[in-house]
Amino acid sequence: MQIFTCPFCGPRDEREFHFAAEAGKTRPDTTRQIDPETWATYLHAQRNDKGRTREVWMHLPCSELFLMERDSVTMEVFSTHPLRKEPQ
Repeated sequence: MQIFTCPFCGPRDEREFHFAAEAGKTRPDTTRQIDPETWATYLHAQRNDKGRTREVWMHLPCSELFLMERDSVTMEVFSTHPLRKEPQ
């Protein structure tokens, strides 16, 4: 079992988390017509980088999304950061 750290709830069992997306992946502009090939590429194409990666994850119990930096080979987690902006 691996422990991930939710930036909102602290260290938790990996089974409480869900991979959401690669960080930095740009969604096509849905206010305009999108051809099926472009939409399919956005939905299904993954870089699948080896080594240090930045990914968006969700902690299921609190439903918060956050950025995780980890090594995709060793599974070592370097850091986690909230994606939402705190009220000023």
